[in-house]
Amino acid sequence: MSAFTSTTAVVTGASSGIGRAIAVRLATLGAARVLIHYCSNVAGARETAQEIETLGCQADILGVDLADHDRLPEFVDSCFERLGRVDAWINNAGADVLTGDAASDSFEKKLRTLIEVDLVGTTHLARSAASRMRDQKSAPPPSMTFIGWDQSPRGMEGDAGQLFAPVKAALMALANSLAQEYAPDVRVNTVAPGWIQTDWGAGADEVWDARARGQSLMNRWGHVNDVALAVAHLSDPANTFATAQTIEVNGGWNRRWNHGDS
Repeated sequence: MSAFTSTTAVVTGASSGIGRAIAVRLATLGAARVLIHYCSNVAGARETAQEIETLGCQADILGVDLADHDRLPEFVDSCFERLGRVDAWINNAGADVLTGDAASDSFEKKLRTLIEVDLVGTTHLARSAASRMRDQKSAPPPSMTFIGWDQSPRGMEGDAGQLFAPVKAALMALANSLAQEYAPDVRVNTVAPGWIQTDWGAGADEVWDARARGQSLMNRWGHVNDVALAVAHLSDPANTFATAQTIEVNGGWNRRWNHGDS
């Protein structure tokens, strides 16, 4: 029997991409019920729900904009009311400022969006959810996982580096701080993806494609399922000794790569 049997989970930003892959992975491993959070893509959330229900997992769908900070306490309350308890909470949701209409926004507007959604919104959710999870007094202890970025500690040139590195670094620091606050009652960890072929990566030009492949020792882009595997590992109820950890999902950082290689 899987350690995930009869467990419940909340995955934010699960209407597509990495979030959907995480929800599906948890369902595949035997989770009994997964709450799928979305912001505006309700159709995508329903598709995720249908996919995990075919795996025998019950799906709940609940929407909220993480930039609407006043509504976040109500969202957390609703999650616990629907699920009864939460065994795994995954903070995956984030603003997309690289594709769609937001791609043409100014640097300042993109930065403010990321701060309001990825940082402030996630901080409110995580603090509230972790407090509720601690109050469950359950054994084994529930887990919370953040999605960071492998290049946040290193830094990266260009607007993308200056936008995402500081915001994701702050989230990774928050995860470590919550781990200190809530241990041993709640385990808190981070998964830090590298170059993952999401919607942006699928349309990357030859230069970015070469960089993504070249900076990985495995010489390939990461897949959303690679991230989901790491999240599932940290969320595993049997993994009771893992907290305050960061797993980089980047195929191994290639120290031999340089800009001239591309």
